[in-house]
Amino acid sequence: MKVNESLTDLNEGVCTVTGTVKQQRQQRRGAGGPLRRVQIGNALSAFGSGFTMPYMFVYVDQVRGLGSLAAGMVFTVFALAALAVLPFTGRGIDRYGPRPVLLAGAALAATGAFAFGHATGTPGLLVSSFLFGAGVTTCQPALATMIVRCSTAATRSHAFALQFTLINLGMGIGALVGGQIVDVADPASLTRLFTIEAVTFLGLALVTGSARIPNAAPVLVHERTDGPQGLRALVADKAMLRLCLLAGLIFFTCYGQFESGVAAFATDTVGTAPSTLGIAIGANALTIVVLQMFMVRITARRRRTTAMAAAGVVWLGAWTMALVAGLIRTETMAATAAIVSIYALFGVGESLLAPTLGPIVADLAPARLLGTYNSGYALVKQIAIAVGPAVGVLLVGSGTWPLYLAAMAGCTVLIVVMALRLRPYLTAAQDNAAPAVVRTPVPVVRELQTAA
Repeated sequence: MKVNESLTDLNEGVCTVTGTVKQQRQQRRGAGGPLRRVQIGNALSAFGSGFTMPYMFVYVDQVRGLGSLAAGMVFTVFALAALAVLPFTGRGIDRYGPRPVLLAGAALAATGAFAFGHATGTPGLLVSSFLFGAGVTTCQPALATMIVRCSTAATRSHAFALQFTLINLGMGIGALVGGQIVDVADPASLTRLFTIEAVTFLGLALVTGSARIPNAAPVLVHERTDGPQGLRALVADKAMLRLCLLAGLIFFTCYGQFESGVAAFATDTVGTAPSTLGIAIGANALTIVVLQMFMVRITARRRRTTAMAAAGVVWLGAWTMALVAGLIRTETMAATAAIVSIYALFGVGESLLAPTLGPIVADLAPARLLGTYNSGYALVKQIAIAVGPAVGVLLVGSGTWPLYLAAMAGCTVLIVVMALRLRPYLTAAQDNAAPAVVRTPVPVVRELQTAA
């Protein structure tokens, strides 16, 4: 009797492991096409953002003639939309999968963009801005979850790095093309601009929303399901909580500054011409495009916490160059070179982070809470990017630029410290400290089949 029970358990084990290997093989072989479509969707989304974001303020303030206060309210509502929808976005991804959430987000963004281009009064613009922001924000964690589903532990860093490169390319090309369409004296040109963006989000829904995304990877160990759920589980996860605090500081200090605080410092304090500032931002994008794939190879052989700390060290060099630019601002050529180098150094740090932050979130997340973790991470990002410009512009605008640079340098040193102190909370695999064990189930299957 015991022999029969043992054989039954053995056969069940063979079926389970065989099924697991088969699912993993299908994921490895079948995810290439869907992953390409997801990356195309990332590029389309970024193109749409670059196409209109630089011109939203001008559209509200000058084209519609509603003033800077109304324009500021539009951006505030756009940011608040993220806070409103992200908690529900994560829950929706975990319950229904990333595809329906992406389709809903694309529909919201397309509706908001189209309505924004046709709105003429403040109430209509605010409602459109909320729909627009909610849609864009909803798409982000859905796309991140799709990348995780379509990649393996070995290819995930490359996939996230490619996403970051395509986003920068898309936004740069979008801004360039959009600038050729915009004519402040012709409101219809801005209406066309936002209508085209609405079409890009419909394209995102068509290309990526129809892709056959692999199911969640099979779990080889039993996960506890009696613990906290949703965002409560994220908050209870000490490693993820520390990572979110670190990510918030990263986005506040870098992404929340180089298009606002640093731009204000360059133009108001150093006296950099707007055209030169455009060259500096272009240098940032070019640095990312050129270095990104090299950084993937470098970080593949390093701890992720080391890569994050290294990004902080590089950014400390950027803030040092900002101090140099402020001190030699009367020397136009030298100060201009210093400003351009700030943006280039920011790009180096961003290239170090691109193959690091997204994959580590995926590795920390339990399979059942991947959407929640991605949404929580996106929420932290949105808050930091919303707060960063306000703090930066306030300090620079008040004439206390040395205090601004000192505060940002202090935050950057804190990034290095927090990245290194995150290390004890991560496993070797999560920190990329040891090569992942791959294909171990295969010999087990053969042994079991032989024994059977």
